[in-house]
Amino acid sequence: MAAEDLTSTAMDHKIAEQPALANGKTNGHTNGTTALPGLDASKLTITRADPTARAVPDQATACSGLETICTDHMITATWKHSTGWSAPELKPYGPLSLMPTASVLHYATECFEGLKAYRGHDGSLRLFRPNLNAKRMLMSSLRISLPGFDPTQVEKLILALMAVDGPKWLPRSRPGSYLYLRPAVIGTQPQLGVQTTKEALLFITASFMPLMDSPQGGLKLHTNPEDMIRAWVGGFGYAKVGANYGPSLLATNEARARGFGQILWLYGPEGYCTEAGASNFFVLWRTKEEEGGKLQLVTAPLDDKLILDGVTRRSVVELARERLAGEVEVVERKYTIDEVVEADREGRLVESFAAGTAYFICPVSQIRHRDHDIHIPMGKGESGQYTARIKGWMTDIMYGNEQHPWGVVVDEQQ
Repeated sequence: MAAEDLTSTAMDHKIAEQPALANGKTNGHTNGTTALPGLDASKLTITRADPTARAVPDQATACSGLETICTDHMITATWKHSTGWSAPELKPYGPLSLMPTASVLHYATECFEGLKAYRGHDGSLRLFRPNLNAKRMLMSSLRISLPGFDPTQVEKLILALMAVDGPKWLPRSRPGSYLYLRPAVIGTQPQLGVQTTKEALLFITASFMPLMDSPQGGLKLHTNPEDMIRAWVGGFGYAKVGANYGPSLLATNEARARGFGQILWLYGPEGYCTEAGASNFFVLWRTKEEEGGKLQLVTAPLDDKLILDGVTRRSVVELARERLAGEVEVVERKYTIDEVVEADREGRLVESFAAGTAYFICPVSQIRHRDHDIHIPMGKGESGQYTARIKGWMTDIMYGNEQHPWGVVVDEQQ
């Protein structure tokens, strides 16, 4: 690796340190020669809220206002460079206290995750592959120069929050419902200056989130303007940090004013397809006759670290390779909007969908690129057949219709 590759070299060094953090006898890290405590879910303390103080609204009511409605409790843990991680706390949901000079407020030292808890049709409460979210949050935290931690401890804390709040906020009387979980790490050192923060806060909340996977007529995408991109090679598009999202809202709001749901983000003069809003993007097409006329499910690759390694994306790729083998070839490669336009013009474009935690598996019906409209088949007007099959497989795992290792059952406290 070239000496000039400062960011990638630094990340390699940080990642190499993590096995000691996760597997060392102290579950800690070192500062000089002193071992400091790591994040330890076994030290969780619990202060319960009054269970009668707040009623559980239905999802429509909870999602109708301007405030995200969270459950009774949240989890917090603090970190200091000099003392390591504190014992985590499960306590009543409420405001955080930050100094106006906190690092996160000035230098975007923050990262977060998004996953869901599902009330199964079999009565069980499940998380979907939470280990992947925890590992990705570690990577994001290191990329933004926040502290490291054992990702298995974050997974245990998420399970602990749902063990307490799940029975009330996702009752067995509401099978097929879900809550959205938001773990985050923010820099809290109250000192101005562009520097690595020496204090941080990890917190985890659970809340309602509206359904986004079935917009009327399918999701309509507008490609980004030529003077704006979401992420770039050598940047941080692969990390889940707030700086990836805020700057995208200007173009997104303009697209919505024109009747489109999200931006299809293109990259480079070639116009490589990357992501649909904050979701990964897939197209299903047939190759040209001279290339065999094969049915392919195509999505952008991860090797250039331009896009997010989405948990839903990864699951789609793995399920399609396993269950559509011999029927559909799954391809991870760079492909351009011109290839999509050509496939549409030649009648080879079969389906398209966005994939992410919020949008789940959301069929795409239209792409506006410059002055050209790409109309994508939608089957009976709801979804293409392959989109529906993949979505059905994942739904079955999430809600317990299929017993699968990806569905992690919560041991609820009744």
